[in-house]
Amino acid sequence: MAMLKAMCIVLIAAVLAVNVVPPADAAIGCGQVVSYLNACIPYVTGQGPLGSCCGGVKGLYSAASTTPDRQSVCNCLKSLASSYNVNLDKAAGLPGQCGVSIPYKISPSTDCAKVQ
Repeated sequence: MAMLKAMCIVLIAAVLAVNVVPPADAAIGCGQVVSYLNACIPYVTGQGPLGSCCGGVKGLYSAASTTPDRQSVCNCLKSLASSYNVNLDKAAGLPGQCGVSIPYKISPSTDCAKVQ
């Protein structure tokens, strides 16, 4: 059952990746964001511990090195968070728990166009 749920979440994320158009200069697409953060899904949905999530958070942080990349990641995170039952407090706290500092709050109300 857990495997089926995980597969459904990945499928939803893949569909969203097609519908979320990143800025033209962005090298990071929503599919890549999902790949980096897949290990975080159980934690932010209240289904499991933090586990190996920080490795993905740190990898994504390193990969998003330009403003268009960070804006693309921001838009993707907003879409993913609003698509299924994500605990927004847990999601917003991930960067700090993993020792990275991002220039915006992970929240549906974040204006990703203002992310530098």
